[in-house]
Amino acid sequence: MTLPASIRKAWWNAALAIVYPEVCQICRAERATVAEGYVCATCWRQVRFIRPPFCERCGLPFEGELTTTFECTNCREMELHFRSARSAVAAGGMVLEIIHRYKYQRALWFEPFLADLLIREAAPVLRGAAWDWIVPVPLHPAKQREREFNQAERLARHLAAATNIPVHARLLKRVEPTLTQTRLTRPERAANVRRAFALQTVGLDLPGARIIVLDDVFTTGATTSACARALKQAGAAEVCVWTVARGL
Repeated sequence: MTLPASIRKAWWNAALAIVYPEVCQICRAERATVAEGYVCATCWRQVRFIRPPFCERCGLPFEGELTTTFECTNCREMELHFRSARSAVAAGGMVLEIIHRYKYQRALWFEPFLADLLIREAAPVLRGAAWDWIVPVPLHPAKQREREFNQAERLARHLAAATNIPVHARLLKRVEPTLTQTRLTRPERAANVRRAFALQTVGLDLPGARIIVLDDVFTTGATTSACARALKQAGAAEVCVWTVARGL
């Protein structure tokens, strides 16, 4: 018998509370609960939410004042297949540390914190906008087995619960075991993932579909653009991107 999600979550939180005391897992100086993702109010104040002005295409924030819309150099130099990309917060300092610990060290107790950042910014924009699916960026099967979870899919399910937009986690697949993007240049990133994604079902038609591609971090947009390319080739009418954090 499968237990309801609310009961599984309560058991998970209770288990975490036994193993980890209610103390911030960043500064270890102040109280923080499971529901807060073990991030205290003081550390929370380090979060930098992304606010206008920013690039209309990729959401890169711009320091200063602008009276007209603009497109950044990165977008002008790359062939991007999504309509727009937005991120909740800047990827730096504490936020980047949390994402790395969450992804690579299985620090799953940070998930409520990351999901909260995403929902605060994305949900008000996406609710009622007639999007068909949230599609998380897939991992290659070998990477999924190694990591044991896909952080994009887990975060997508939190956003889906907040917006009532369904997750379609099996629409895309990663067909090439690409190199990690972190140490590659902008052109190398684009080349690395150009043909890395395909639809799970060959010949699937997505006429008129409006799709949100979701990932944890946006840097140059190479990965999410490659996903958008596969979706647009299958007939999707519009693809936008949302991520928790934006590399600067």
